[in-house]
Amino acid sequence: MNGNTPYAGLPGETQAGQRAAADVPELSRSQKRLLHRDVSRIAAQTREFLPDEYVVDADVTTGIAGPQVTVAVRPPVGHAVSAGFTPDLEDATEEIITSDERNEVARGLAASAALQVKQAVSENVTPTGK
Repeated sequence: MNGNTPYAGLPGETQAGQRAAADVPELSRSQKRLLHRDVSRIAAQTREFLPDEYVVDADVTTGIAGPQVTVAVRPPVGHAVSAGFTPDLEDATEEIITSDERNEVARGLAASAALQVKQAVSENVTPTGK
């Protein structure tokens, strides 16, 4: 039964639990350029929502399932937050990550980073009124 799974490996080529190189999607130069541009747009839009004290960074790596995108925010206090996903490469002609997806990720990261700050300082702040 183990030989029927994609995780069994190919004798002499791929070890069990590893994917064959042919299974991992390759990006063309134009796709790489589009993906890096779209990820930079997410980071820039996230920076617009936050004050300068927040550090925003983005990264594109190649994982087991293909390209992996990570955008992270380090608030001045509290824990860092990040969003990571694998973009859909099919039908990508002018943008790989759509405008709606970029907006959603940027807003979600900014809100999560602001919440981290609020949670970190809420214990030290006395409410002035109720």
